[in-house]
Amino acid sequence: MEKLILYLVFLIVICAGIFLWMHNRQGHFRPRILTNNVKAKIEPYLFILPVFIVLLLMFGNPLINSFILAFENYKLSAPNDIRFNGVDNFVKLFSDSDILLVIKNSFVYVFASVAGQFLLGLTLALALKKNFRGRGIYQAIVFLPWAFSAFVTGLMFRWSFNGEYGVVNDLLLKFNLLTERIAWLGTPGISLLVVILAMIWMGVPFFAIMNLAALQSIPAEVYEACEIDGCGIVKKFFKITLPYIKPTIITTLLLRTIWVFNSFDLIVVITNGGPASTSQTLPSYMYTRAFSSYDFGLASALGIILLLVLVVYSVVFLSVTNYNKAGDF
Repeated sequence: MEKLILYLVFLIVICAGIFLWMHNRQGHFRPRILTNNVKAKIEPYLFILPVFIVLLLMFGNPLINSFILAFENYKLSAPNDIRFNGVDNFVKLFSDSDILLVIKNSFVYVFASVAGQFLLGLTLALALKKNFRGRGIYQAIVFLPWAFSAFVTGLMFRWSFNGEYGVVNDLLLKFNLLTERIAWLGTPGISLLVVILAMIWMGVPFFAIMNLAALQSIPAEVYEACEIDGCGIVKKFFKITLPYIKPTIITTLLLRTIWVFNSFDLIVVITNGGPASTSQTLPSYMYTRAFSSYDFGLASALGIILLLVLVVYSVVFLSVTNYNKAGDF
């Protein structure tokens, strides 16, 4: 009952905040009939209001429960000892001997994965923009990884990079690139690399599809005018292509960074965070704490930290990239 009351209060506060924000945008309130100009300004918010309410109904309660659990001693292994413990979960989290390694792994994993996906995806988009024989078949093959679930992709890479019977070791040995088998998933540092390769392979089609759509929307006349002025390939890319697809690049980088940062399924399937937490990231560490140690209080505290980190990242990223001045997506 108490959680339901908190949930209702949360909804009321959010709705009141939206109303005040919209009220401030329209100027001081005056008891008069709405003009067409004011109606036009309010109309977009009315369209997104139903979706916003549905999102609040679906995610508001879990979010509130996460905040509550973050400040409780909530372990399924001790159901009779559930109590409020203040900030003990946060203190315990940052005093963990593995937390610095996990944080470092998280940033390396996200940066390497997103950078690899973006560069390869943009390269594929530029290649697929040109007409050539068999282009449709090649597009279908390139975009195929996006159709696979993370679980299937994880199993493929786990078997391929298995130190005993994996196909990667066999191929490298046959081509005399290795003298002995490598325990890819059991060697610190290399195990995280395998997960990064899997994430890159899985996410390249997303960038390729989005960038290809943006490239195809660029008017051909712009390139023709640039060629008449004597522009080369490099100048056309930096002066025309990049400015036109900048909104798409910003949006895809923002979304994909959030998705990769929140992902833990590949890590759990391929390495399960091992060996000795050397491939563990913050989301997979949270998953391990919740469903291996059954410490939902500590996992919730980590979830709140992840939420704050991603909110700060989103605000800073959009400010630095001047998204509002980049144009339409």
